[in-house]
Amino acid sequence: MDADDRAAWEEQRRQAVAGHGAALEAGRAAEAEQAGKLLADFVRRATERGLPPVVLRARAFDGHATYRTRLRGWYLKANRSVAVGEDGQYYVLSVPSSLRARFIGADVSPSPARLIVGAGGGDGETMPLERLLQRRLDAGAVWP
Repeated sequence: MDADDRAAWEEQRRQAVAGHGAALEAGRAAEAEQAGKLLADFVRRATERGLPPVVLRARAFDGHATYRTRLRGWYLKANRSVAVGEDGQYYVLSVPSSLRARFIGADVSPSPARLIVGAGGGDGETMPLERLLQRRLDAGAVWP
């Protein structure tokens, strides 16, 4: 392969990778938009049903400590690892261990919501977001 052929091949590969990345990003954006609608609908329905939001707590990565947050919302899983905030955002409630967080609380930022909760996590616990939200609504005010 001469230098011109190699340069053409490298440019073709670069364009293919860029195109694949753009398609992947567009797919994730569409998924996040659809998941956002499900979350907004959940907040509306939970409010209509009188499900009270609770103060959310975040668990340290090592699992030993929990920390207050400034967030209020509804836990979606019994292990309290994910939640929907009153703001309709999706939160993964895992944070690094922190002495500071023990005293003033942990800061938790919203995470991009996926239509399949736990996808890519490797622990084998996946569930469609829509089913998880419905299960939480069906449980009513009593939740683990």
